[in-house]
Formats: sequence, structure tokens, C-alpha cells
Amino acid sequence: MIPRYARPEMVSIWSQETKFRIWFEIEAHACDALAELGVIPKEAAKTIWEKGGAATFDVARIDEIERETKHDVIAFLTHLAEFVGPDSRFIHQGMTSSDVLDTCFNVQLVRASDLLLADLDALLAALKRRAFEYKDTVTIGRSHGIHAEPTTFGVKLALAYAEFDRCRKRLVAAREEIATCAISGAVGTFANIDPRVEEHVAAALGLQPEPVSTQVIPRDRHAMYFATLGVIASSIERLATEIRHLQRTEVLEAEEYFAPGQKGSSAMPHKRNPVLTENLTGLARMVRAFAIPAMENVALWHERDISHSSVERYIGPDATVTLDFALARLTGVIDKLLVYPERMDKNLNQFKGLVHSQRVLLALTQAGVSREDAYRLVQRNAMKVWEHGADFLAELLSDKDVTAALSEDEIREKFDLGYHTKHVDTIFTRVFGAAA
Repeated sequence: MIPRYARPEMVSIWSQETKFRIWFEIEAHACDALAELGVIPKEAAKTIWEKGGAATFDVARIDEIERETKHDVIAFLTHLAEFVGPDSRFIHQGMTSSDVLDTCFNVQLVRASDLLLADLDALLAALKRRAFEYKDTVTIGRSHGIHAEPTTFGVKLALAYAEFDRCRKRLVAAREEIATCAISGAVGTFANIDPRVEEHVAAALGLQPEPVSTQVIPRDRHAMYFATLGVIASSIERLATEIRHLQRTEVLEAEEYFAPGQKGSSAMPHKRNPVLTENLTGLARMVRAFAIPAMENVALWHERDISHSSVERYIGPDATVTLDFALARLTGVIDKLLVYPERMDKNLNQFKGLVHSQRVLLALTQAGVSREDAYRLVQRNAMKVWEHGADFLAELLSDKDVTAALSEDEIREKFDLGYHTKHVDTIFTRVFGAAA
């Protein structure tokens, strides 16, 4: 985790203190179930909760023990015994380290998911507000970076809203996928622990029992989870890239908010750079990168190995912390985005009506001209605009082959901008529902 790109609430989920507290809760809930089944004394389970629950786990002490034991869970259990006393012998009955490690990891991922879902809700609210603000603000649509046909800036933002709404649905599914618990003992057969213990721990932690674990929870679940985070990151990059392009000096239809006192360049005082969206592009690359090792973790040896463990110590915190920061930053960008409708209008008309070429093409075909001839007639006039700065409407009106098929009024009518925005309400209703 890089502090520069981290927010405290998400970071705290991955702290050593939080991890050890979750480990304790897993063990203590298991003791409750074992006590109910008569495997351990109920008084022992009560003591474990009282003394362990009141304990402040010393990370340095656990690290000290681990330097000798070379085993993190044993180090924790040894430290826990220092608080609990003799009843500590009942802790970890029939369990294996992966029961604690995997269940804890999934608890952390579920908690991280809840923060990410809240982040997405905030982003969706900002996108919706700005989409309605610019619902009818006409701008040029581009394909291959080249002027295509008119759209509205609100439609651009509605597209982003729909995309992140899909991201939210995927994350809900990924959260459900990862919310499982394994308390099944060595090689996952429950030989030394009753399956009802797993059911109790799962319910206490808001998880579901893993249907079958091979000492570890199957890592296809985690692969799907981190792949979902990668898709969300890709959507962040798509919107960030759009804003970066719109902020280019030659375009300047929208730009990031530039705060009083902000500096754009150490050398050029005039600069207003899209630093936030450039940063988001880089952060998205990092989150996506974590999906590959998560997929490579799926293939473990037999019932378990620990080749996945070191990977997850990196990608669990780094992917969720980075995505949390990126979503919050993108929300801020959208919330304060500076939008310039006058510049949009200027750019739209830069090529003097050229964006209406398809309407003229279709009108000619409907007037009886073959598509091939209609395309040739429209293109030869369009090229004069590109190459000589001519006025597209004027060129069409002076082309005898065009006016032989279409009257002047029919040609002029094809230059109505309203034609291109007549279904914006339909799009908004599809994206935002009937309230749109």
C-alpha cells in the first residue's frame, strides 16, 4: 500500500491489529460452537471471550514469537494463550491454520467490498447529477478521434453511469462469491471438527459455509473477485481517458477543476494539466495487474499449498485500497468537472455542417439515388470542406447532381441539430428509469 493513494477506513481493514482481532473472533466463535456440542467446557468458551476479547494484541510480541516458530498462526495462538491462561488449550480444537487464514481473508474482502460499493454509490450519484445537468447540451461525438455526429454531453455521462451501474452489480456478485467460511480441518474432511462448528462461525461472521474446501477455500472465488476489481478499474480508466481527451487544448470541452493556488508545471506557469485523470489511468493499470496473480492462484497442489499466500498478502490490501482511492478521486473529478458548452458548440461547427453528411446520404437514397452514387456525391462535397474549408451546405446546394434529387428545403432540413437529440429522453429513461 502506498500512503499517497490510500484512505484510512480501507487501510484499517488490512491492519495487523484488525487481522488479529478477526483471527480471535473466528477462534472464539468456534469455541462457542464446540462448547454447545459438549466438546469443550462452556466456562472455557466464556473465559476465552472475556480474556481474549479484552486483550490488546501486541503485534511486536507476535512477530517476536513468529521469528522462533516460523508460523504466524501458532505465534498468534501462543500470544493469545498469554491472555487466556489454562483454558487456551481448548482454542483451535480440530482446526487448521487455513481455517483461520482463509476465513479471515474473506471477512476482510467482504468488508472491503462494502466500502467499494459505497464508493460506487457516491460516483453514480455524481454522474447522475451531472448527466441531467447536461442532458440537452449538444456536443460532437467522435469515432477514431474524428468528428462523427452530434450527441449530448449528458448522454456521455449517462453512458458512464450505466457502465458503473453494471460494475456495481458485478461487485455485489463478487462479494457474494467471496463471502464463504471454511472451518473444516486438515484436508477439509471435518475429521476432527463437527461441520456444525463451521455453520456457527459462518453465521456469526455473516458468511456462508464453503460447500467443499480442500483445507483451503477454492481460489477460483478469489480469481473472480479480483477480476471484477480489474473490470471496475478499466471503467475508471475509460472515463478518465475521455476527460483527458476533452481537456486537450485543441478540444477544451471539459477539464478538471483547477483550484486557487494550484500549479500545473514547475517550468510553465500557464499549464492546467489533467493530473487527476492521468493518475487514475495509472492506478487502473495497477488494479488490473492484480487479476493475473489471483487467477494463477487457482491451481494449487492437491489439497493445499501456500503458493497463493504471499500473493494474497500483496493483492488483497493493494487492490482494494487502490480501487477505493481511485473511485473516490474519480467522484471528486466528476463532481467538480468544469464543462464548456460554448466550446462544444464551436467545435461542433468547426467543419461547417460536415457532421450532417449521413442525413444527406440517406435522403439521396430515399430520393431514388443508388447508395454508391449517393455516397460519391456526398463525399466529394465533404472533401472540399476538409481540404479547402468550404461550407458543406453551400457546396451541396451548388452541386447540380445533388439538387437534381433534393430540393433546397429538403437539403437545408437535413442540417437540423434537433434531429440528432430527439431520442435523448428515451436513452435517459433506459438508463435512469421512468423518473428520467
